Amino acid sequence: MALTDEQLERYSRHIKLKEIGVRGQKKLLAARVLIIGAGGLGAPAAMYLAAAGVSTIGIADCDSVELSNLQRQIIHTTDDVGKPKVQSAAETVKALNPDVTVRTYHEYVSSKNIAEMIADYDFIIDGADNFPTKFLINDACVLGRKPFCHAGILRFEGQLMTYVPEQGPCYRCIFGAPPPRDAVPSCREAGVIGAMAGVIGSMQALEAVKYITGQGELLTGSMLIFDGLKMGWRRVKLPKRVPSCPICGDSPTITELFDEEQQACSLL
Repeated sequence: MALTDEQLERYSRHIKLKEIGVRGQKKLLAARVLIIGAGGLGAPAAMYLAAAGVSTIGIADCDSVELSNLQRQIIHTTDDVGKPKVQSAAETVKALNPDVTVRTYHEYVSSKNIAEMIADYDFIIDGADNFPTKFLINDACVLGRKPFCHAGILRFEGQLMTYVPEQGPCYRCIFGAPPPRDAVPSCREAGVIGAMAGVIGSMQALEAVKYITGQGELLTGSMLIFDGLKMGWRRVKLPKRVPSCPICGDSPTITELFDEEQQACSLL
């Protein structure tokens, strides 16, 4: 497929990069990315992926826009309060780049629908803010052999890692199982600086772009941790594989999807 004159102009700064060029831009224009959570992380990720020209962006979220979301969820505006987040996000994406196809899932993500939801996508972005959903995304991607980027933010800190089948540990390799309920405070309880969502969510988009174009070094086998107060980055090396992992280890005990517990659907 040849790029149109409008596409050549729109993506000219990508095309000038030797790592991307016309070939890489064509890969982006054919790619499909699913974002689970149209909140703090999903908002900047969706906007940068749309700006990059990703062909199809799926957005899954069962919540509606609240005034308290607007401090960090930059895909929504004041006029969107009360509107389903997926609708608000889709409208912003289409306004940014009308060439992007947006598929919305205004539903609670669970073990009953996630496998079908991720099936048609090349890369998954975890924008959930609760542990059960994060483990469910991991398990669905491991069993479905889908690459995904995990991230989490709280207060002035953020972290992210990327899973690619057979190229590094999964989220469950590192964390095992969700912590007990209320053991870790949520952003609603502990707060989060809005710009942290922009920093980490944008990096999730960057991981997706690198995976799609086949360029650079992904965060497979590493956890990147950012301290926004000290402006310090720390890259923690993870084990290449964990033989005892219950889903991707030598003797997996998790062979089908399940919901860890009933949880609220509010996302970052």
